[in-house]
Amino acid sequence: MTYIHRASIIKSDNESIEIARRLAREFAVEASHRDRERNLPVNEVEAFSASGLWGISVPRAFGGADVSVRTIADVFELISAADSSLGQIPQNHFATLERLRHDGTASQQDFFFSRALAGERFGNATAEPGDRLPSEHETRVHRGESGFVLSGRKVYSTGALFADWIPVAALDDDGLPVTAFVARHARGVEVIDDWSGFGQRTTASGQVRLDHVELDALQIVKRGRSGHIDAANAVSQLIHAAIDLGIGRAALDDTKRFLKELSHPARGSGATRAVEDPYTLRDIGSLTVDYHAAQALTARAAGLIDAARDEAARADVAAAIVATAEAKILTTQFALDAANKLFELAGTQSTLETHNLDRHWRNARTHTLHDSVRWKYHAVGQFALNELLCDPFTYAHPYSAIDE
Repeated sequence: MTYIHRASIIKSDNESIEIARRLAREFAVEASHRDRERNLPVNEVEAFSASGLWGISVPRAFGGADVSVRTIADVFELISAADSSLGQIPQNHFATLERLRHDGTASQQDFFFSRALAGERFGNATAEPGDRLPSEHETRVHRGESGFVLSGRKVYSTGALFADWIPVAALDDDGLPVTAFVARHARGVEVIDDWSGFGQRTTASGQVRLDHVELDALQIVKRGRSGHIDAANAVSQLIHAAIDLGIGRAALDDTKRFLKELSHPARGSGATRAVEDPYTLRDIGSLTVDYHAAQALTARAAGLIDAARDEAARADVAAAIVATAEAKILTTQFALDAANKLFELAGTQSTLETHNLDRHWRNARTHTLHDSVRWKYHAVGQFALNELLCDPFTYAHPYSAIDE
């Protein structure tokens, strides 16, 4: 079979950041309009993957740049600050590539890593109606006479509409977890764009319905083949933290812009300009500290994940997982605080529909619901006090294998 190579090949971490900065500037121009009209970013996604950025985590042994997790996080922060829906769309693509490092056979890695470098996109079909645990999923892969057959229904399938391949979480005939790599336009695959959330409006996080989809063995990846805990889910979670960091940064940047250009000082403050209001200065200072703190925890977690990314001691993997939870706590709080404080500091004009600044709060509130931060405090405390690492494969845990 001949495949068309439609993406550039990025060679380094620095090149990744440079390209992400350029794309972020381009994506930011129409981001508000896309949100307001719920226009799906079809052309932007194509430009994004064609840039080569969707292949930067492919291991060097397979021709990729194998950039650091810190670089991956920085790329997602940059893109998400410009358009957080565009930031979220490839999250599962990167999570899938990371999972392949641990679970894929040599032939599966060779095939799917080459597809990623060629510019093909991986979507997501993991969560099921009713928020079931992975062990309770009804999506099944059955062995047939000439291969495998997959059937089921998925929700919150971010990226599936734009994908070439849809990795589907399922159970096999033995009740064991597998990921089935389904061609987006295979017979029996239906992707429904029915996402109606008030935030992250253009992620197309709708349904995937699978009706007797035929697969071969290469498309069935057994989960947890290594038999021990790894840092793959920490990478996935840290990307979510980077998305929140980008949302908060965009809100803070728009707050400062509005204060400089349009806002009036509070009555009775004695200030002649909004940027001179002492309480405004105090709050901007506080948000700036929070941003830098969240950014620092994200960078710290990225460094620990890099140290535990492939073959690593359990202690190193545990440290990376817990550090990721800490970063997710702070980035969540920063994104929500920055998006909310925007209106208090910028004033009544900032609520006008023409500015569409409420998209920052809507995006922050929607994306931070991805998993429960209150459970992350529990996990950090459990590890700090009792040196226990919670089970990473249940919903009741912040490092869940359920990545939307």
